[in-house]
Amino acid sequence: MTLPKKLSNGGQGIPHKFIYAVSWLSTVSGWLAALMIVAAVVITCQMIYVRAVLNLSTIWQTEAVVYLMISATLMGLPYVQLLRGHVNVDLIPLLLSAAKRKYLYFFTLLLSITIVFVMVFYAFEHWHLAFERNWRSDTVWGVRLWIPYLSLPVGFFLLLLQLTADFSAVLIRKDTPFGLEEN
Repeated sequence: MTLPKKLSNGGQGIPHKFIYAVSWLSTVSGWLAALMIVAAVVITCQMIYVRAVLNLSTIWQTEAVVYLMISATLMGLPYVQLLRGHVNVDLIPLLLSAAKRKYLYFFTLLLSITIVFVMVFYAFEHWHLAFERNWRSDTVWGVRLWIPYLSLPVGFFLLLLQLTADFSAVLIRKDTPFGLEEN
């Protein structure tokens, strides 16, 4: 498991350690998401074999694949943010001066942090409701829904941590806004 080069050298002080720890968590989350996708592919192949070759019905496979893919998406969010792997249009930041670029960066990141914080709050509330009321899926398998729903608050919380670490990295000048060089 390797971290991006700009984060792999650690650093001194609490902000550096926080950024490094969050980067490590995001990387672990990315690996977990990848394992979920592999598990979903294996289960899909098993389901096809059971249906096509053995001519039997499946009970849990479809539901498990859906939950795994949704969980992989949510658990992969912080890793994608860490690598800046999302779709990025940097035309406006390129046209701005370094000072204005920094203001735009902090504005957009604070807005993102606020939105994700709201998502964490409501995701936790939804998960907790499913846990407290012992909700189960309406299928033969009858999975306890708090288990797949756990990826909602965990994934969004890890994304919130990664956004906060990104904010801190620019604040302490360990990184540049939008990853662009200051001219």
